[in-house]
Amino acid sequence: MAEVTAAQVVKLREMTNAGMMDCKRALVEAGGDMEKAVEILRKKGAATAAHKAAREAREGVIVAHVLPGARAGVLVEVNCETDFVARNDLFRAFAQEVAARLAADPQADLEPLRQDAVSRIRENLQIARHARLEVEGHGLIAAYIHTGAQIGVLVEVGATRPETVATEAFKQLVRDITLQIAASSPMAVSREQLPETVIAKEREIAAEQVKGKPPAVVQRIVEGKLEKFYQTVCLLEQGYVKQNSEISVREYIDRVGRELGDSITVRRFLRYQVGELAT
Repeated sequence: MAEVTAAQVVKLREMTNAGMMDCKRALVEAGGDMEKAVEILRKKGAATAAHKAAREAREGVIVAHVLPGARAGVLVEVNCETDFVARNDLFRAFAQEVAARLAADPQADLEPLRQDAVSRIRENLQIARHARLEVEGHGLIAAYIHTGAQIGVLVEVGATRPETVATEAFKQLVRDITLQIAASSPMAVSREQLPETVIAKEREIAAEQVKGKPPAVVQRIVEGKLEKFYQTVCLLEQGYVKQNSEISVREYIDRVGRELGDSITVRRFLRYQVGELAT
C-alpha cells in the first residue's frame, strides 16, 4: 500500500473539492500519483474537472510583450524561489526585459541577463517557458496580465478586412476575449481543436460514472456530459463572462462581426498560470 502524506491529501482536496477520506483512498489506489488520483475521483463522481490542476510549488510571474503594431507578441513565465522576490520590482523589471528581448528576437541569448539578475537579486531565477504568436493575414495580437501577474493571456484574433482591425469595436472585442480566457481558462478555441485523447478520457470518465444503466441511457447521459464539458473548456462555447453568461462567446463575436460587416475569428491563444505544469 502506498504511503500517503497529509499534505498530499490536502493538496488533492484543494484541487478537486472532494472529501478528505475520498482523497486519501484515491491517493492510495493511485500509488500517490496525483493526476491518477484526480481521475479516480472524477470517475466516482467525487471531483470536478481540473485539466490543469497539477501544480508545482513555484513562485514567479507571467509577463507579456506585444510589439508596436500588435502583429507579434510573447508570453513568458519567469520563476524565482520566494514570493517575496516575485513581488520585488527588480525581479519584475528583469522579467519584463526578458519578454521584450524575446519579442524582438525569439533566438535572443538571455543567459547573461539572467546571470546578472541572479547576482543582484540573490535567488535562483529561471525562464520557465515562453511562446510567441504572430498575426497571419489581418488581425491583432493582444495580451492581458491579471492583477498579481500570476495569470497571463496572449491571443490572435483575425478578420478578413484591414479596415475592421483598425476599428475601436474590434480592438475592444480582442481585449474582452483576453479577459474571458484569463477568467474561464479554456483548453481550446473550439471542440474541433481538442485532442482526441482528451475527449476519449472525458467519455471514459462519464461512462464510468453511470455504468450499470441500460446502454441507450448510458449513451444519452455520456453525450450530455460531453456537451457540458465542451461548454466549460471550449472558448467559443463558454458563457460570455461580461454578460453573466447570458450569451456564448461565439454569439458575442458573431454579433460584433455583423456590426462591422466582417467575419471575426479567434485563431489561437495562450494562457499561462504560475506554477502549472505545461501541457
